[in-house]
Amino acid sequence: MKLLKSMIAFVILFVAANVNAQNKNNSQKPTIIFVHGLFADGSSWSEVIPTLLSSGYDVISVQNPTSSLAEDVAYTKRAIDKAAGPVILVGHSWGGFVITEAGNDPKVKGLVYVAALAPDKGETLPGLSATAPATELGKYFAQSNGYMTLTREGVQRVFAEDLSPSQQDVVYATQNAANGKVFADTVTEAAWKTKPSWFVVAKSDKSLHPDLQRFFVKRMKAKSIEVDASHVVMISKPKEVLKLILEAANSK
Repeated sequence: MKLLKSMIAFVILFVAANVNAQNKNNSQKPTIIFVHGLFADGSSWSEVIPTLLSSGYDVISVQNPTSSLAEDVAYTKRAIDKAAGPVILVGHSWGGFVITEAGNDPKVKGLVYVAALAPDKGETLPGLSATAPATELGKYFAQSNGYMTLTREGVQRVFAEDLSPSQQDVVYATQNAANGKVFADTVTEAAWKTKPSWFVVAKSDKSLHPDLQRFFVKRMKAKSIEVDASHVVMISKPKEVLKLILEAANSK
């Protein structure tokens, strides 16, 4: 009889421990992982990170090398592995390619695209861009040994035109050179087909046409907002971007 009581007590404790662990996991705030785009670095999220940290979220801003999709995904997956629990991936511009591939990780519970590309399997950046009205971004590339950066004029006119001159200087100074071969890279599986998605459309974007962004929203059936901002909407309109990120983070 004593053995039976001990076994019953053990089973009760085991079940209770698992229920408590499950409840803790369900209530755990996700880690917010940011993935920057081309001609940028992890500091491009500096206007939204402090508020998330003060709200109790763990945050990682990936410093992806923009050397190839495979390498950028590898950097992002290391960040996902580092996270203690569930993850929300937030990608800007080319970062949308990265989160579309890396988002297939089971720890990822949602994807937030910020003026970003959201490709399907086999689609390239130039191919997608050709389906929408042309922008003037390509006129401002500076190339060296297969790598590209944006000229100062490009930052001022088509990339970050709604920022102050001092903010534009920081964007120009902190940009990471992009390897030209990223333009031929494709994803293997599109995570947005199986993961909830959110999208910030930058209505005044002169780098990634707003109509292309709206195409992604419609194709993904993403929850979206439209903000009157340049391509770097997370810097010029951080409150609006934060609101959508928090919506994604609080989704069940």
